[in-house]
Amino acid sequence: MKIDAIKNGIVIDHIAAGCGMQLYHMLGLDKLDCSVAIIKNAPSLKMGKKDIIKIDSNIDVNLDIVSFISPEATVNIIKDEVCVEKRKTELPQRLVNIIKCKNPRCITTIEQEITQEFVLTDRKKREYRCMYCDTKASI
Repeated sequence: MKIDAIKNGIVIDHIAAGCGMQLYHMLGLDKLDCSVAIIKNAPSLKMGKKDIIKIDSNIDVNLDIVSFISPEATVNIIKDEVCVEKRKTELPQRLVNIIKCKNPRCITTIEQEITQEFVLTDRKKREYRCMYCDTKASI
């Protein structure tokens, strides 16, 4: 299989295998009017298998979403077919309006205009909790 190089754009590499589509939807890449390639289960010496997303446009990528879905991912900025910047991701301390609280009694469920905010409580387990009701978030 051959996926051509992109001239200017973004490559999200080292996405955990099987998480590429979830990242695609959460970043809203389906709404873009440019080429987007998703490569699933690509061989990787470091990870065994990985997903890759190539975006043929310079857009702002929410690094909090990328690191929440796959903290080992890297975001590469491509200009004139050359990687000019490589950004490593790490779990953010806070997630704001990225996920929603599942607790039906949480104030964020009742009051729609309240910000959905989650705080990192356990880095090893990648566990976040709702700032209002302490409900554990799931990916």
